[in-house]
Amino acid sequence: MSGGNATPGTIRPMIGITGRRVRLGLVDGLDKRYGHLLTDTFMSDFSDRIARAGGIPVNLPYDAEPEALCHWLAGVVITGGQDVHPAYWGGDLSVVRDVDPRDNPMVHDPERDEYEIALVRAALARHIPVLGVCRGLQVLNVALGGTLIADLPPGSVGHLSSSPPLTDGADDHKVTFEPGSIAESLFGAGAVTNSWHHQAVDRCGTGLVVTGRAADGVVEAVELPGAAVLGVQWHPEWMERDDPALSWIVAEGNRRI
Repeated sequence: MSGGNATPGTIRPMIGITGRRVRLGLVDGLDKRYGHLLTDTFMSDFSDRIARAGGIPVNLPYDAEPEALCHWLAGVVITGGQDVHPAYWGGDLSVVRDVDPRDNPMVHDPERDEYEIALVRAALARHIPVLGVCRGLQVLNVALGGTLIADLPPGSVGHLSSSPPLTDGADDHKVTFEPGSIAESLFGAGAVTNSWHHQAVDRCGTGLVVTGRAADGVVEAVELPGAAVLGVQWHPEWMERDDPALSWIVAEGNRRI
C-alpha cells in the first residue's frame, strides 16, 4: 500500500516496528514439516496505518542491531505482547514459567525484552522518536529504570477487555490527559481508548512523566519532556478510527529526514 499522505517520489520516514519470534508450528494450516522452524511475526495493522499516514513501515527482527538501525530509522514503534520479564524491573521471579517463548508467545521472552530495551536506549541516545504501545509503554519505562505493577487488582475500570479487536467502544474506557502534553495535543483533554493489559507503570523511569490516566488512576500515557517520546497503554492500531498516535510518530519522523 502506498502512503496516503505521501506524494510519489518524495522521501518518506522509515518507521521501525518490533515483533516477536515463534515457531512456524503455531501457524494454523501450515505444512507441519516446517513446524520446528522459526519465523518473525509482526502485526500488519501497524504497517498498514503507518503507511496510510505517509511513513515507510520497517519490520525489525531481533537480528537487526539497534545501534546500526538507528542510523537509518526516523522513528521506532515498540509494540504490544507478553509481560516484560520481572528480572528487568525487580519483580517477582516466581511467576516465570519454564516454557520456551517460541512455543508459547504469551510467556516471558527475555530475548525480546533485551532487544527492545536496547532499541529504546539506542533510539533515545540518537534523539529518534519513540512510540511505545501497551507492552511497549512498559518496555520504555523499564528501559529507563522504572518498575511495573505486576497484576492490576479488580476495580472500577476494566483494563483487560474480552472483546476482540477492532474495538467499537463497547468495552473501552476514558483516559484523561495532562494539559500541555503531547497526548493532549493529539487527543484533547480526554479520549476513549481500548484496553488489553493487566500490568501497568508503577514507578516511572528516569525522566518519564505521566501524562494520561484512567479514572482509577492507572497510568495510560507517559512522555519524556523535551523529546519526541510517547507511550500509550492502549492499542492505537486496533482502534476502529485512525488513532493520532500513529500519525504522530510518522510526523515526528518527517521532521528528521
